[in-house]
Amino acid sequence: MSRKPSAVLGMAIAVASLVIASLLAGMAVQGYSHLLHPLAWLGARQWGPGGTLFGVFGFVVPGLATAWVALGLRSQLPPPAGWSARIGAQLALLAALAFAAQGLLPLDLENQDAGASRWHALAWLSWALAFPLAGLGLAAGLPRDAGMRSLALVSGLAAILVLLGSFLGGGWIGPALSQRLAITAWLAWCGYVALAPRRD
Repeated sequence: MSRKPSAVLGMAIAVASLVIASLLAGMAVQGYSHLLHPLAWLGARQWGPGGTLFGVFGFVVPGLATAWVALGLRSQLPPPAGWSARIGAQLALLAALAFAAQGLLPLDLENQDAGASRWHALAWLSWALAFPLAGLGLAAGLPRDAGMRSLALVSGLAAILVLLGSFLGGGWIGPALSQRLAITAWLAWCGYVALAPRRD
């Protein structure tokens, strides 16, 4: 059993990039509140180079780093893993790429229901649907031996939290915090995958 150092480094970069970019961009945008506004506003095309920088470090870098983690998981699933776990690993990769795509498809604050904003919303929705399906697939398809049981449990729990944060939590804690709960649960899952011992 071993850990993949590049995956651990990738997750450290992903979390640091998102957190630092969010804090710096939030201070640069007048009137922005992390308690009230979605992260995507920080990458809006209206902010020019600042929005582009947030898109790169807030979405693209974390998305590509987590895609690396998902690739590692896919390649190291044990032979007894079921088809649903293998599809789940593929969907985890798709979710990571969809998260990265949000940085390449910035919101247009003057037209949030059409045009470029629709492409951003599609990327967000792809992430918000693909990862819960990935987590549930892994939870259902991983073998029940001691080495995989914890990953199955963490995957199922993360899937539920991302679903709640993406679609149901807005009425309870507000859309901004609900979205951040979903992203935190996803990153926590990726961190667990990167740090957990695995078979070579």
